[in-house]
Parts: sequence; C-alpha cells; structure tokens
Amino acid sequence: MEQRSFDRLGRQVGVVGLGAWQLGADWGQVSESDALAVLAAAVESGVTFLDTADVYGDGRSEQLIGRFLRDNPGHGLTVATKMGRRVPQTPQAYTLDNFRAWTDRSRANLDVDTLDLVQLHCPPTEVFADDRVFDGLDTLVAEKRIAGYGVSVETCDQALTAIARPGVASVQIILNAVRFKPLDEVLPAAAAAGVGIIARVPLASGLLSGRYDEHTTFAADDHRTYNRHGESFDVGETFSGVDFDLGLTVVRRLAPLVGDGRTMAQFALRWVIDQPGVTVVIPGARNPEQARGNAAAAGSPALTGAELDTVRSVYDELVRPRVHDRW
Repeated sequence: MEQRSFDRLGRQVGVVGLGAWQLGADWGQVSESDALAVLAAAVESGVTFLDTADVYGDGRSEQLIGRFLRDNPGHGLTVATKMGRRVPQTPQAYTLDNFRAWTDRSRANLDVDTLDLVQLHCPPTEVFADDRVFDGLDTLVAEKRIAGYGVSVETCDQALTAIARPGVASVQIILNAVRFKPLDEVLPAAAAAGVGIIARVPLASGLLSGRYDEHTTFAADDHRTYNRHGESFDVGETFSGVDFDLGLTVVRRLAPLVGDGRTMAQFALRWVIDQPGVTVVIPGARNPEQARGNAAAAGSPALTGAELDTVRSVYDELVRPRVHDRW
C-alpha cells in the first residue's frame, strides 16, 4: 500500500486506514469476534493506521484494539485516539489535569505506555484559540504520555486555526465527494505547514457506497437513524449533513463512472486519496469483506481528469448550494 507521511509526527502510514467508531457503538451491534476479524482483515490488507476514540462505546473500541495489539505484535501500527467528548462540552473542561486523566484511561484501554497520536475530539471552537490547551498538550508529549497530538474538527475555520499551531501534527476533517470545502483552503494550508490530514467520513456514513436506496432503514441504535437531523451531535457527522434522498441522487449520477473492476465505495475512496494533501483516509468497516474492499482502493488507478471533473460538476450542481458554506 502507498505510504504517506505525518511530517510532524515522524511516521509513515498506509494511505487507507481504518476508522474504528463502528467497533464501539452507534452503528448497530458489532460483536467482539467480528470486531477483531475486521481489524485482522484490515491489517492483512496493508492498513497501518487505526483511528478510535475514548468515547466509542465508552472505551470498547480502544479496548478491542488493545487486545488486537497484544495478540498481534510487530505490525508497526499507528493508533490514533481522541479525547474530550466524555464530559460536558465547555472550554473549561480542557485542562491539563483532565488531559492526564483522559490519556491515562486511553493508555490503559490500549495497553500502551505512550499513545501514538491523541486528537482533541471536535471541541468547542473557543478551545482552538486557547494557548493553555496547547501548552497542556505539549506537556503530555514531554511526559511521554503521548508521542504527538492533533485535532478533529467540524469546520474549516477550526482546522485553519489548528494548522497555525506549531505543535499540531494532524487535522482530522470530513472530506468526501459531497463535502468539498476542505479543498479550498484547509488541504493547501496543511500541506504547506507539514500537518497531516486524516480524512474521515469518506463514504458519507455509507451513502457513497452505493448500497442504499429509498427503502433502506437503519437500526434504532445507529446514528443514521437517531442523528439524521442532528438530534444528538453535529448533523455533519451523519451522511455529511446531506439529505439522504439527495445523496442517493448524487450516487446515481456518479455510478456510471465506476466501471468494471471497482465498487462505488472504492471509487469514492479513490477520490479522497487523489486529493493533494490527504495523508490517510479512514473508512469504517463492519465486516472483513468491507475492510478488504476499502483497503483495495489504495491499489486502484487514480481517477482521470474527466472523472474528477464530473464529480465536481455533480457536487456544484446538487450539493454546493445546500451545504458548502455550513462547515
């Protein structure tokens, strides 16, 4: 698999990683054996970057990854986790004492002495401008609790503020064929600063996989049911904030581009991989077949100029007027 660099972290990772939100919660039930099988299939397919969070299943996702690491040493994996969403979302919660407690819990869950990468998990906007927050993160690095830190963001403005911080190693942001805005300023700024870009929600919560239609339903404990209108957290995290029926129209317009030898999901992932400045894309998977298919996108041909132009024209026509300026 193609390797790309987190310059400020001093690590290289495979360009397709694995997002492990679904191994914890919020996507319906995934058994422990299925979760471990997904991790094994991803790593066997060349994945070297795993992304989780302390809030995914209240630590379940981290614990499953920790078990996998213990049972499968020597793979050279980079594990990124996140912190900050287990408490009320006020700027006052982002203190060094809390950072120590949160990272100690994640270290225990993952069974490691030093966390590879810790990201602030979509914190309040005020946090990005608070020098004390980033001084605290620098202290965690000095104490060897973490090897490096980054931020997961909801908006491009938050990303640009974070990129200007000299200690920030990565920015995680939603980027996909129905979320173009990071291409305008965020990706160029990150590339110029040597900040890694972790592209999340690359399939728009599965919408861009091509597997859904107007008759598709999701379980009650799946965020694609309970957060479709932003009832529980930012609506941009569910289908990238795009109306479900509109998203189906987009997929049908793009489907003729897929051709033989690749799936709609692989086409959508390849689009993300081809964007200059992307370090790693982190699709989720609920079974080994999905994990292998996602990883295979790294070896598929780059999209042609005509294909990229068509994706942009569909976005400009159908999506840009509705969501482009929201995040």
